[in-house]
Amino acid sequence: MGARTNTRRQHKQRIEFRAECEANDELCWICGLPIDYDAAHDDYANDDRFQEDHYWPVSTHPHLQDDPDNKRASHAGCNRERGNGAPVVDLGIPSRQWA
Repeated sequence: MGARTNTRRQHKQRIEFRAECEANDELCWICGLPIDYDAAHDDYANDDRFQEDHYWPVSTHPHLQDDPDNKRASHAGCNRERGNGAPVVDLGIPSRQWA
């Protein structure tokens, strides 16, 4: 497996991705709740702050690290709890109450 990299280009892409998410007021893709875009990226006490998440984890899919289609807006806390687990399967809103 390839190691995670952090180039100047990737840093610029992260800044641009965050700005795009904030402009669109993107919700956390994991829990669906609003993200605190006003929080500093290093406000480690705030689990609601923005954090870029990879749908397919870089640890298992290093070739997708820079793929824009692999990036999602998330809460830092949700991203940390998910770790490098498989993507969350969302079944959506049920059509009715099932017994």
